[in-house]
Amino acid sequence: MMTIDPAGRSDPERPTTYIHFSGFLAHIENGFNLFAAFSILALILLAVAQVLGRLLFNTPIPGFIDITEQAMAIFAFAGVAYCQRVGGHIRMEIVLGQLRGRTLYICEMLGVMLIAFTVALLIWGSLYHFDRSWAIGDSTMDIRLPTWPSKLVIPVALGLLFLRLLLQIYGYARLVANPARQPVEVPMIENVEDVAQHEIEEAFGDETDEEASR
Repeated sequence: MMTIDPAGRSDPERPTTYIHFSGFLAHIENGFNLFAAFSILALILLAVAQVLGRLLFNTPIPGFIDITEQAMAIFAFAGVAYCQRVGGHIRMEIVLGQLRGRTLYICEMLGVMLIAFTVALLIWGSLYHFDRSWAIGDSTMDIRLPTWPSKLVIPVALGLLFLRLLLQIYGYARLVANPARQPVEVPMIENVEDVAQHEIEEAFGDETDEEASR
């Protein structure tokens, strides 16, 4: 779960420029995540039309398999940076959960740096496959759908993830330098009570804030 400092603008420890850039990046991540969500919805509707068309009219949608294969790149990768921002990726916290203070932040930062290095390699490899598909005019087997748009989605989405990882490396570096600082824009390990409280706040929104202020 992300810990974000929404207030405290007069705090000299608060990295204002970092927050502004992270907020700008978050808007792009939200857009990509919505794009992924709408692609899933479109595929569901397309599948319904495929089944009904085949059963009722014996007329399946041409290239249904081709379209599905190309759309997989969208909903599999477009939301990956958003998921990293909100701390939604699966994490093994058996060891990290026992650490505290600077030791925890060093381990977290090293882990994110390793992920960033891996993502950089994946960006290079996916760009190579996109360039190859663009150069030879690769297409699907059935309806000859060009494959380069779906292959372009992958390095773009991974590039967005790479920027998010760089911001989190900086966020952890701040905490390594001074563990007393408030964590900003980095995923933090939370106990069961904190997770439940955040889920309640997300479900009911401002209602919980109004009740708490009474």
